Amino acid sequence: MKNNNDNLKRVIVDFKKLTPEILSLLVEKYPDGYDDDHIISFRNHHNDLIEAVEVTTHDTKYLVKVSSKLAVTMQNYDEDDYEEFDNNNPDAVQPPKMDD
Repeated sequence: MKNNNDNLKRVIVDFKKLTPEILSLLVEKYPDGYDDDHIISFRNHHNDLIEAVEVTTHDTKYLVKVSSKLAVTMQNYDEDDYEEFDNNNPDAVQPPKMDD
């Protein structure tokens, strides 16, 4: 029996391409952050090992690459910060300032 998720478009998303919509989905699915049990590991077409967390919309399965910037951005997420931005605008999500 086929799963409905089999027909979804699959998209790998890097932090640099993260939109407010995808960030919101991530925070909703992982309100306390993600841990090792949520991370999916696979090899891309260049045979690089990719680690990602998954979120799904009605038509797309997003695999968002795991990084320290993603974890910090999710931790500091405030929906009000993004309400003026187009949900499909990756420039609306800026990388967090990392202390050295």
